[in-house]
Amino acid sequence: MSEVLIRPMTTTDVSLAERLSAESFYDLDLRTASASLPPPELRPASRAGSWVARTEHFLRTDPGGCWVAEDDSGMVGMVTSINRELTWILATYAVRPGLQGQGLGKALLAVALDHGRGCLRGMLSSSSDPKAVRRYRLAGFSLHPQMYLTGTVDRSAIPVVDKVRDGSASDIDLMDSVDRLIRGAAHGPDHPLMIGLWNLLVSETSTGSGYAYVDERGGVALLAATNRRTATRLLWEALARSDSSTPIGHVTAANEWAVDVGLAARLELHTEGYLGLRGMKPPTPYLHSGALL
Repeated sequence: MSEVLIRPMTTTDVSLAERLSAESFYDLDLRTASASLPPPELRPASRAGSWVARTEHFLRTDPGGCWVAEDDSGMVGMVTSINRELTWILATYAVRPGLQGQGLGKALLAVALDHGRGCLRGMLSSSSDPKAVRRYRLAGFSLHPQMYLTGTVDRSAIPVVDKVRDGSASDIDLMDSVDRLIRGAAHGPDHPLMIGLWNLLVSETSTGSGYAYVDERGGVALLAATNRRTATRLLWEALARSDSSTPIGHVTAANEWAVDVGLAARLELHTEGYLGLRGMKPPTPYLHSGALL
């Protein structure tokens, strides 16, 4: 490999970074796939839009947290990270397949971590890649195994759900308040982005508040609530709106309420990856986003 330059990411890098990340994650999925699950698929170009929009958003809010590595052949690695109040978040991190283990990942993570040097807390969502997991632990992150539930939802098991409504931008202050209580930092400027990408559900009662972002298939992209009853209500509503095979992802042991909902819906429980945390305990009740945490 020729000499590598690590430099700040620019908007002209984003489309190349998207393909690099898609190929890197696909390669990892092929190497770690379970024979009991459907074979991995490369992220199609038709689904690149949300990744590009999210990364361009990070470049606007946190240009100092977004970097690429390149050599004579072109881009060989990339990382995006953001600071939200006093919490540093690793959003996306990838090295071109075949080039892992040569120091690229370590160097990219170092510049991303420097972006969060004034933060009290850190969050990341990791794959099960042993090399990445080792790197995160050496960086001081506690690793909390993640679970996910998949299969066909038993629609006869879905209870009648009330006190949940469609949300809008007028709910951002409410959601930021829930964020600060549960994970110690608001999503702040990320909420307008997420409202544009996903459907928003909100529950606001005298005993608790919460919200959930739901993708086009009904999958939960992010869920936060002030108590388990509200979180459970939101998750059941998401399942009610889902297609029959939408999984529930990013569940830590601190969020067994979500495991109970998934099992009641006749889904199967599996493990995959880790929630990495520094300076904080696992948020609950909370299902984190893979990139926006």
